[in-house]
Amino acid sequence: MPTAKITWYKEAIYHITTRGNHRNDIFRDEEDFQVYLTNIQENLMYYSYLNYELISYCLMDNHVHLMIKTGDEPLTRFMRRLNSIYTKYFNKKYNYIGHLFQDKYFAELIEDDKQMLETSRYVHLNPIKAKMVEIPTEYKWSSYSMFIGEKEEKLINADIVLKYFKYDNKHKLYKEFVESKIKENS
Repeated sequence: MPTAKITWYKEAIYHITTRGNHRNDIFRDEEDFQVYLTNIQENLMYYSYLNYELISYCLMDNHVHLMIKTGDEPLTRFMRRLNSIYTKYFNKKYNYIGHLFQDKYFAELIEDDKQMLETSRYVHLNPIKAKMVEIPTEYKWSSYSMFIGEKEEKLINADIVLKYFKYDNKHKLYKEFVESKIKENS
């Protein structure tokens, strides 16, 4: 069955998910995670004239979550290049042949403020949902520590989400917002 066509809007925000083929791991060690992040950074620079912005990310063992604001073109070329470069790296490193990623990426249009906040929280809580960590700051391959001000912001523009919180306390309030969901589900 063909993948549904993604509707694109200039300067819209999308929740991107891309999975390993047959849900297999796409990251096997720390170097793999770092290479993917480096590829994101290089892709943002390569397509800088298109004005894409990475808002948040979470790299899981067998899939990736990205929140991206589009620029002057759909994300098709951006994602194709990102996953193609990473696939070449992975296949060479692990002597792997064939598709690394399952289908094309999935993109969900963020349509309102509530969905923006809930998606950001969902992305950052993914390692907890997968029972990999107890609190989101324990997970190294996510932008969460940057959102709450514990690490310097790299790659991302967290202010697109943090603007919904009182400026003086935005990091603390975002942390409370995200982590309240953990307590809710306990």
